[in-house]
Amino acid sequence: MVVFGIDPGSTVTGFGVVESRRGRLRHIASGCIRTAASEPMEQRLLKIHDGLVEALGRHTVDAVAIEAIFHHKSAESALRLGQARGVALLAAARHGFSPVPYNAMTVKRSIGAHGKADKNGVARMVGMLLGEVPEGPADVTDALAIAITHINHSRALAAGMTR
Repeated sequence: MVVFGIDPGSTVTGFGVVESRRGRLRHIASGCIRTAASEPMEQRLLKIHDGLVEALGRHTVDAVAIEAIFHHKSAESALRLGQARGVALLAAARHGFSPVPYNAMTVKRSIGAHGKADKNGVARMVGMLLGEVPEGPADVTDALAIAITHINHSRALAAGMTR
């Protein structure tokens, strides 16, 4: 199984591709799409969309997983995140996928980090699981953690367990 994980953000959207073969995880690819806060929002969203469409087009994947919406400090930041998440969903839909959402707590627990783990804790666990810590901002390791979470949940569902 190959999963494309997305950690949406209005200034940095991370993505990561993870393969599971015979119970072993392998890092296939990862990266991020950066936008400038000074750019008009519609241009930032277009850049995120086009970057994800291009990245999805480079890889043959079985599923797409995305971070679920969570609470934010302000309505404005929640709206920006929702817009970035919306174009990420659209990019996945362009490739025929309905992304599976996972909240941050589920992701942290699924990769073996505790629920209050910070970005560095998530990156360390992703590094341990994949045998390497990919370069880039925390959004990249978060996207890889989301992909790993989907793999873990798919295994559990295949074994007859429920979420």
